[in-house]
Amino acid sequence: MANTQTAEVNAGGTTTRAHLPSNKDMWVFVLGDLVIFSSYFIIFEIYRHQQRQTFLSAQQHLSLSIGVVNTLVLLASSWFVAQSVQLTRAGEYERAMRLTVGGGLCGVVFILLKAYEWSTKIGHGLTFGSNDFFMFYYMLTGVHLFHVALGLVFLGVVFFELRNPKLRRVSMVETGATYWHMVDLLWVVIFALMYVMR
Repeated sequence: MANTQTAEVNAGGTTTRAHLPSNKDMWVFVLGDLVIFSSYFIIFEIYRHQQRQTFLSAQQHLSLSIGVVNTLVLLASSWFVAQSVQLTRAGEYERAMRLTVGGGLCGVVFILLKAYEWSTKIGHGLTFGSNDFFMFYYMLTGVHLFHVALGLVFLGVVFFELRNPKLRRVSMVETGATYWHMVDLLWVVIFALMYVMR
């Protein structure tokens, strides 16, 4: 799959090629996913408006500390993955592999923290059927968790791509990074809606 590129004219009047990372198929997937999640977020806000007190009361049971840690973990993972792309472009494949692994490990930490958070909520009787807030909480974080797991598969593909001297396609590394950044962006919005906004 070819990289998406557009022509630009610089100040000197010469034409250069501006590079859009990843490929068009991944961008179509990412934009489609963002539209779907945006619909979820709008519906969540409608329900919040209709059941303001219920949502405020339920929100008190979420741990802001765990939410913050999860957010920092995913932001760190995005930084690792972004640096991996830069190093791949520079031909520094060993360092790129290490940073890809670092990004993946952050994803694993996120999953473990989310599993702990879910288990404590369920242990206190706060389940999917408790009220509409927790219905959205488990649905949104659950679908996002699936995206994180899929992102780890993408990062695994990137790692093996970098490990094989016959492959090492920058476009593949960029594709994995594009998906991973989308996953992180979605979490930032979920964190803001569910943990922070009152």
